[in-house]
Amino acid sequence: MFSSTDDHGGADTAVKMDAQYRLQRYVYDWSRKYYLLGRDSLLREIDLDTDETLLDMGCGTARNLCKLAYHNPGSELFGIDASQAMLDTALGNLRRHRLYTGNVRLQQALAQQVTPASFGRDEPFDHVLFSYVLSMIPDWQAAIEQAISVLRPGGCLHVVDFSDQQSMPAWFRTMLLGWLKRFHVHPEPALPGFLQSLTRQGGQLQLRHLPGRYALIACYRKPDPTAPTLQWMPGE
Repeated sequence: MFSSTDDHGGADTAVKMDAQYRLQRYVYDWSRKYYLLGRDSLLREIDLDTDETLLDMGCGTARNLCKLAYHNPGSELFGIDASQAMLDTALGNLRRHRLYTGNVRLQQALAQQVTPASFGRDEPFDHVLFSYVLSMIPDWQAAIEQAISVLRPGGCLHVVDFSDQQSMPAWFRTMLLGWLKRFHVHPEPALPGFLQSLTRQGGQLQLRHLPGRYALIACYRKPDPTAPTLQWMPGE
């Protein structure tokens, strides 16, 4: 959703993404399953309580939303994407799986700009998900910061994306980066360190790498100043 007050960057990004995915969207899920590794592992780890909310940043074809909706029928799910063409495919997939009910909503928006108000909401989200999206966003730090800002205190930021591949053979890393560049995907080697730096603001981070540091899976829990703290008592 791009309002009249948005800068031209949002509209330009939407046009570029539509051009990129106008045809790719028809084979996206089939082709990406061979190298976007770790997505299903992360989805299985996301624990959604009844009535909790999750925002999928860059939801694409709604692959992840379909899986989450199937296993969490009582949760409210939201998805954004810069490409309206992708959202059209996402809507078709949700309807085909009979999952497009009141608990799944889609909207065109940028990760750096989305807020609960983008969906007509006042309350922040319980979970925010980035699934192989940050490596496609030039200002990925701003996207992460925006995601944290729309999380409720104690909410969780979930990330699966390419890591730095530092434990893999140099020839493989060169080949991988060259292939990804064709699709405007640019893995950021600074991502692991940036995620770890979030703990300086408080909160907790769980982060692990797939073999060879090919990709990372992370969960950052936003600090909640209202949460009770355990007090150490002498003799315990």
